[in-house]
Amino acid sequence: MGIVHSSVIRSARDELFAWHTRPGAFTRLSPPWQPLSLDEDADSLKAGRAVLRLPGGLRWTARHDPAGYDPPRQFVDYSAALPMRLLVPWRHTHTFEVVSEDETRMTDRVDTAVPGRFLTSTFLYRHRQVADDMARHQWASTLAPGSRTIAVTGSSGLVGSALTAFLATGGHRVVRLVRRTPQTPDERRWNPAAPAADLLAGVDAVIHLAGASIAGRFTDSHRRAVRDSRIEPTRRLAELIASTPDGPKVFVTASAIGYYGPDRGDELLHEDDERGDGFLADTVAEWEGATASASASDAGARVVAVRTGIVQSPKGGVLRLQRPLFEVGLGGRLGAGTQWLSWIDLDDLVDIYHRAVVDTRLTGPVNAVAPNPVRNEEYTAVLASVLHRPAFLPVPDFGPKLLLGEQGARELALANQRVVPGRLLSREHRFRRPDLESALRHQLGRFTTGE
Repeated sequence: MGIVHSSVIRSARDELFAWHTRPGAFTRLSPPWQPLSLDEDADSLKAGRAVLRLPGGLRWTARHDPAGYDPPRQFVDYSAALPMRLLVPWRHTHTFEVVSEDETRMTDRVDTAVPGRFLTSTFLYRHRQVADDMARHQWASTLAPGSRTIAVTGSSGLVGSALTAFLATGGHRVVRLVRRTPQTPDERRWNPAAPAADLLAGVDAVIHLAGASIAGRFTDSHRRAVRDSRIEPTRRLAELIASTPDGPKVFVTASAIGYYGPDRGDELLHEDDERGDGFLADTVAEWEGATASASASDAGARVVAVRTGIVQSPKGGVLRLQRPLFEVGLGGRLGAGTQWLSWIDLDDLVDIYHRAVVDTRLTGPVNAVAPNPVRNEEYTAVLASVLHRPAFLPVPDFGPKLLLGEQGARELALANQRVVPGRLLSREHRFRRPDLESALRHQLGRFTTGE
């Protein structure tokens, strides 16, 4: 039992091995559909220890075996602590074999009592992630060689966790701007209302992701939290960038396709199209305007606003809510199902933030959506097909209204926005997963035969 999975990665062996040694590798390799999280990362592939949190309060301790450490050819980890050592004995050998100057055969050999068929999706996912991540970093090196120091707010969120892991494994130094007392050398205390004058010293780029969740009933307090957590903190960061000597040359801020309003019909929406109406449109306009009002660009910083669509990941957002319903056969379209849904795979969103940092020709608002938006009824059908479940229980309009209120339902659950990534397409941006089915299969581990 166990599994042997092998593939050829387009990368020199030394760099591929180095990728695995960097902070964030485990996060990038962890399938999002699996219910585990990292409590403690290994500080060494030679003799380090990683601790994983499992359901039911269980912990899995994986130790690296010094006897199996032979860089850049091999490293080994094994299940080292009770009770998991007895419940799931596990020894994982990672090998890297030179195929050519820029190709490496990566092989995972797992000796365990777990049948291989239960592990196939995991290793298909891991190898695809490594190959795609290496390709993106190699592409970036042609535009902007070398590593950077990148400060990130909101680094513990869904997007922030994936993005910081991606940047770190690519060799960049990530500085996490946190509101609590820093716990590691790569964390800095950030007061959104009054950031310290030296907060961004030595930083090449800032990625600003922090903000209260937009999801929820649009009460006065909710609307205030959404606005207050975005507009003024963004303005303060932009002012700090402008006033920091030899400070960041790039300021990338999160934004949202709510800019276009809740219902634009079948209109194809590009970055230069006029804003819509409603609370989110007003908020996004002020949010993006906060970067300009501080004259960060006048100080030589390039500013990019990433207008994000509906992020696809079972770890958060809409898919996290819908997946359990669909898996028990209770899924269905929302309302009439004809409203357009502009979505984006989580890893594609990570790539867009990365591009915003390294591509000096990318500036202003950028629509972070896949090139193929779908209607809600099509989204429902594709998700049901991927999960092999029926989807015949439509949710009437009053359902979202009960949960989110009239305004929340109109601007979130029932929003109708057909957005296209115009500026990315004009730059010939390559999406990892441009169609919905491939994105959902990757995020949910439902791979087709032959992958």
